[in-house]
Amino acid sequence: MDVREMTLQELLGGPKQYLVPLYQRPYAWEVRQRKRLWNDIVELAETRRTNPSATHFMGSLVLSTGAIVPTGMEFLVVDGQQRLTTLTILLCALRDYLRAHQPDQPMLAESIHEQYIADRFKPGDARLKLLPTQADRNAFRAIVDGAVGADSASGVGQAYSFFRRELELADDPDDAHDIERIREAVLGGLSFVSITARDEDNVYRIFESLNNTGLRLTQGDLVRNYLFMRLGSRGESVYSSWWLPMQERLSVNDLELIFWLDAVADEPLLKQGDIYSYQQARLAKMDDESVLREIERFSRLSEYLDLVRDPSREPDPAVRRHLQHLAEWGSATTVPLTLRLLARRAAGTSSSEEVAGALDAIESYIVRRTIGGRPGQGLNRTILQACGELDDRPVDRVLLDYFSTGRKYFATDEQVRDAVRSQPFYLRGLRTQQKLILKWISQSINPREEVDVEQSTIEHILPQTITPEWRSELEADLEDGETVEALHEQLVHSLGNLTLTGYNSQLSNRPFPAKQTDYRRSSFTALNELVLEAGRWGRPEITGRGEWFADRIIEQWVGPNEHAQPVATGRDWSLVHQAIMAIPAGRWSSYGDVASLVGTHPVPLGVHLASTPIPGAHRVLQGGGTISSGFRWTDADDERDPRVVLEEEGVHFGANGAADESARLSTAELAERIGLVVDEATTDPVADGTFHGQLASANPPAVVSAVDALFAAWRELGGTIDFGGGRESSAFVVAPRRTVTGPSHWPLAIYPIAGSVEVVFQHLRVRPPFDDVALRHEFRNRLNAVPGIDLPDNRIDKRPSFPLEVLTDEAARDGVVEALRWFAQVLDRTTDEEHAA
Repeated sequence: MDVREMTLQELLGGPKQYLVPLYQRPYAWEVRQRKRLWNDIVELAETRRTNPSATHFMGSLVLSTGAIVPTGMEFLVVDGQQRLTTLTILLCALRDYLRAHQPDQPMLAESIHEQYIADRFKPGDARLKLLPTQADRNAFRAIVDGAVGADSASGVGQAYSFFRRELELADDPDDAHDIERIREAVLGGLSFVSITARDEDNVYRIFESLNNTGLRLTQGDLVRNYLFMRLGSRGESVYSSWWLPMQERLSVNDLELIFWLDAVADEPLLKQGDIYSYQQARLAKMDDESVLREIERFSRLSEYLDLVRDPSREPDPAVRRHLQHLAEWGSATTVPLTLRLLARRAAGTSSSEEVAGALDAIESYIVRRTIGGRPGQGLNRTILQACGELDDRPVDRVLLDYFSTGRKYFATDEQVRDAVRSQPFYLRGLRTQQKLILKWISQSINPREEVDVEQSTIEHILPQTITPEWRSELEADLEDGETVEALHEQLVHSLGNLTLTGYNSQLSNRPFPAKQTDYRRSSFTALNELVLEAGRWGRPEITGRGEWFADRIIEQWVGPNEHAQPVATGRDWSLVHQAIMAIPAGRWSSYGDVASLVGTHPVPLGVHLASTPIPGAHRVLQGGGTISSGFRWTDADDERDPRVVLEEEGVHFGANGAADESARLSTAELAERIGLVVDEATTDPVADGTFHGQLASANPPAVVSAVDALFAAWRELGGTIDFGGGRESSAFVVAPRRTVTGPSHWPLAIYPIAGSVEVVFQHLRVRPPFDDVALRHEFRNRLNAVPGIDLPDNRIDKRPSFPLEVLTDEAARDGVVEALRWFAQVLDRTTDEEHAA
């Protein structure tokens, strides 16, 4: 083994070629990694002005010696290909920048090309100093050759475009040597520890142990590398036949997903961080032929995953419909089981009819659970464990029997009816999934009626806020001892009172006749038939429409096997306990509010509370805000007056003995406090291309609120916020233009995933009045007065940054706003002086 420190110039110089093995993943560096590298290079170039021997350590480079040919030595890049590829792309960008901007000195660019990028005396790919993995070669060749498409949408093309832009920004017209300093820093200042081994097993062990530098490999990368290490010389043909087609249809994250989906079907509790150890242990027991068959199987699984994501390509209409529904539902938990079903059909052990029936069982199970008020509890484990139940019997019967037995909460027809009558459907589960159930019911009645779930909202026909007109409607339906408030809470969130609309905010709490007029113009006519026929809208109409919904649900989604023996579950009081414990000091709720969470009556709830010790139960009052005469502490020795306890906690009581209504928590507010309702599923921070989506997904709520507050303050100062594109979005704090044709000024740029606020002195230095370095120093000093901000003096012409977390401190945020206020005033003052002149 040969270990020594080398610069990039030493690595790439001379007759060498670095080959990236087939088992390595494609180029995967993104903006965050490229930006960090670029900032390090720029800082190194600045440091080398006064300390020419300064270097920046790039980590280890693990190599394996390949063939020795007449034209030089070949090396296999076992670890470090992402860094080596990125730096080669940077050299191509630097070469092209010099060609464009210094045409009078052609040797500057050509020396980079011929010494470190390509050897003009060698043919074909042998000329390339670095030969990337097969998936990246076309894009890489285009960059090396300066061909059309060099700035393509591929990862390689995006990296090239990034460095071309950064070089443009870094080139100071007043500094003739800044690009040359960057060139010298890249070639002579970046150092690696090169580890070259001759034993393949040793190389692989080194590779695994050093996998903590650069862009850390995913679990999927490690599995792929292990597979191709096992294949040896057969890897080339297997790669072309099976792996490359799979790689082209999957993203980097999907590759890991395939391995996890396959593993979790057999090990439902397996964490994604354990994918490699599980798959490696499983594959280690196989001979090479079996490993080859595993790669073929993984490739076919990727085809099935592609079909799961795009069901329109499924030829069987019944299978296609259920695949579409499960895709819309959006739960990754159903995918491993679905893949197993599609694999059985492809192998000929299950028919399309059986697979359609099995998918119907899955869909029916999750829909009926949701209707029954159990949308999430234990669902994931139940579905994953179903993979292990598949045997030689017809898969549709196997799954229906499996979901029907034990404590799995597969709602029977009678349980569906009871839930529709009593459960607050609107307060359970993901809002998108609630809308999907309404959509599917609508489509079962009128398949031609298009329903866009993303553009529609759930409308309460009886509104959530009672107006005098609606109070009169409900008063006509009151039973003895019942209040309007209690009846409203019982009905308003039930399924019979809900529909879909595209203009919820306009309908709001308008009178029923006005709503009917709008419903007649709605595209959701299948859901509104009974609503349009009704002369009024109260208890009988809502409960009647609920029965109509129950009929549709029972008809559309198959129920459990009536011969199976489910475990009796009784009423679920756990939600009641959670809700009561979520009532904070100084607030209260009523028996009716809490009872509505589980679809029960206040009386049985009171009986349950009388016998069950629950912290905070004294905060549950009667509907009018009075303390129940039957209230007792569960500790018989506790003689405290509950009203005194509530008053000490901050609840105010009026002269009539009723608690302040403004401190009351409704059923909906209780559901929100215990997380029963989620508006949308969580998104990946990078996948969500919007700035605010990435900000919310990659940062805690305090940071999101702080950024919103900063934006609001800047807008009050007359500024605007512009948003950038790219894989990581960005936001620019932009000052109003001083003139219609004049340049714009933006002092700050915010990067939501990197979590940084960049102060763009480099941008300001060419925009009057901040081309005056004294003003830039003043702006820097004002920002540095804020706790947590320390912008170096030697970065006054660059783009130093500070963490987003700084803004979470209100005093610090106010300090940043004051610095921005000064910035805006300087611009205004300059404009006034120009106009006066």
